[in-house]
Amino acid sequence: MSLHLITGIGGFIGSSIARALLDRGEQVRGVDNFATGRRENIAGILNLIEFREADILDLDAMRQACAAVDYVFHEAAIPSVPKSVLDPLGSNRANVDATVSLLVAARDAGVKRVVYASSSSAYGDTPTLPKHESMTPSPISPYAVAKLASEHYMISFYRCYGLQTVALRYFNIFGPQQDPSSPYSGVLAKFITQMLRGEQPTIFGDGEQSRDFTYIDNAVAANLLACAAPAAEVAGQVFNVATGRRVTLLETFHVLQKLTGYSGPPAYAAERSGDVKHSLADISRAKKHLGYNPTVTFEEGLRQTVEWYRTQARPQTSDLRPQTSHGSSP
Repeated sequence: MSLHLITGIGGFIGSSIARALLDRGEQVRGVDNFATGRRENIAGILNLIEFREADILDLDAMRQACAAVDYVFHEAAIPSVPKSVLDPLGSNRANVDATVSLLVAARDAGVKRVVYASSSSAYGDTPTLPKHESMTPSPISPYAVAKLASEHYMISFYRCYGLQTVALRYFNIFGPQQDPSSPYSGVLAKFITQMLRGEQPTIFGDGEQSRDFTYIDNAVAANLLACAAPAAEVAGQVFNVATGRRVTLLETFHVLQKLTGYSGPPAYAAERSGDVKHSLADISRAKKHLGYNPTVTFEEGLRQTVEWYRTQARPQTSDLRPQTSHGSSP
């Protein structure tokens, strides 16, 4: 039985990875300072894990957290493009400096492998589709720059110190337990809860922007595969985690209309600074080297997500916020 450390375990993705590991009978240690994560996300598993409330920037705390750890899933971040535009220094501290702190601690503790939650935002708004890992990155926002910089730190720690690292570029992860009230959460969490309330959702831009929306179960599976894949196949490498299919926001809105029963039109607002127009992944590399194959389709993921939010709303219809929630990285 291996010991796994999850940074940002109070987040949407981190807590999902924790539950998957526990289902497999693995040992889990988690850290979070709850800057963006939620205690409610791990309330149901708190007695099954070893939890430490700590900031990843605290090197001593990270040294203690990494002691005797076999594998690290580095999910902690401030996953917000708008926030990074407003506060680039804060974004850099949380998303780059903290990553270096963790890597130093993992290196010194003899951790076998670090799996890093990177972002498709690293590709920027280049017109080439689909995005593949050999493309030259062209990040727009400070958040995207920070994610890309951390990828390079991952690779450098493998090349310089032999610490095995794998970076996963997430493409718009969504699913149950995302927090629609958080400024960092994905568009789908906001749309679903608003439409279930009968409230008009807002599309920033013309609605023709597209995303490779990826259900949470697919992202969790990719992380577990990245943890177990042969080092010769994955160490020091970057992989897309997505479905290989893009859907426009307007198309998504219409699917959600059928699932939620909302009949009104969307509202429109100006495009947001730093947002990418189109996102679509080439996942052939992840399939070849990780053995990754998304098993939950966009439509099925939406159905499961809407049903989860609807279930959460039943006991207290005046407050449709989920009881456990946190946003994903773009």
